[in-house]
Amino acid sequence: MKSAVFVAAALVLAACTAVELEPIPGSITYGGQPRTKLTKSPAGSTFTHTFHDERGGYWSETYQIQPDRSLKIISRRRAEDFRLNANGGL
Repeated sequence: MKSAVFVAAALVLAACTAVELEPIPGSITYGGQPRTKLTKSPAGSTFTHTFHDERGGYWSETYQIQPDRSLKIISRRRAEDFRLNANGGL
């Protein structure tokens, strides 16, 4: 019985896949990767980008620089529970 539960749990976990965030209007990668590459930043480093959408909502996205110098969105949150500073940062 225990082995059947273990096998079932392993199958459920194997079926899980990571969800990749798609760019939205205002994202740096919306419409494709930027033309310029971050050549001095090491692969794996991260940075945050804050922006507002066409409805006036604020968003904060965290990007990671990939080994091929492309950008990947690794997190996004709606900035409704916090305030932005005068420069648009968090």
